[in-house]
Amino acid sequence: MMEHDTDVLVSAEWVEDHLEEFQSDDPEYRIVEVNSPESPAESDFPSRYDEGHVPGAIGLQWDEDLSDQDQRDILKKDEFEDVVGEHGISEDSTVVFYGDGWIPNWFALFAYWEFKYYGHDDVRVLDGGKDYWVDEEYPLTDEVPAFPEQEYDANGPFESIRAYKDDVDKAREAGIPMVDVRSPEEFSGEIIAPEGLQETAQRGGHIPGASNVPVKTNLRDDGRFKDPNELEELYAEAGIDGDETVVTYCRVGERSAIAWFALHELLGYEDVHNYDGSWTEWGNLIRAPIEKGEG
Repeated sequence: MMEHDTDVLVSAEWVEDHLEEFQSDDPEYRIVEVNSPESPAESDFPSRYDEGHVPGAIGLQWDEDLSDQDQRDILKKDEFEDVVGEHGISEDSTVVFYGDGWIPNWFALFAYWEFKYYGHDDVRVLDGGKDYWVDEEYPLTDEVPAFPEQEYDANGPFESIRAYKDDVDKAREAGIPMVDVRSPEEFSGEIIAPEGLQETAQRGGHIPGASNVPVKTNLRDDGRFKDPNELEELYAEAGIDGDETVVTYCRVGERSAIAWFALHELLGYEDVHNYDGSWTEWGNLIRAPIEKGEG
């Protein structure tokens, strides 16, 4: 299989080779585990952060640490700077994300996207996430690191990788491809959200004109990303070849960040936007058009 010609996707072997640097007080390298929200499928997760993590890993929660606590939004710029600096990450750090979940790296890719939104230059992802790390018996620890705080000054925000409701309206009018990465059952309106997840919508279905490319189809059986040819073929079937603007969405923007990563970071498609309002916004809007069924 072809390998991706990029350094944003790193192997478990690469991470293991850099464990000493990840555990150092020197902020040159940092690795971050982003836990998924608690769910009824806890037994399917390899472990929560406090039960064992990559040595040197910082533990973050998507809802508590990377989301605004007052508004339905990501962190504001100053909040982002505070959280990142408090955890010993500098602007020049090489930051590697990984996570657990029903989908490998479920919320870790959202963290990656948020870091890119605020202009962090060197951000990477552990291919296969925690599932692969644990399944392949790489080392774990329950020791929580305490790194020296850093003064962090974020760039951005870079709106070119984000979409809002108005952008989706324009995309619909212009016939711009939209990729709904939720399950077929969510896309059709049979269910509104995966079982046990609290943030949801009043209506089921999908945005008119969207194509359904379930997020797991981006991944191999072991949770690692498919090779470039396979990803190109997957999205070509949805009418996407990299020459057009693309909008990805899901429930809260976390699964669609995985598709955004595959398209923008792995395949190099330039004009890709993650609509993080996603179905929790669209499915609650008064008079927003909704389609049901397979599309």
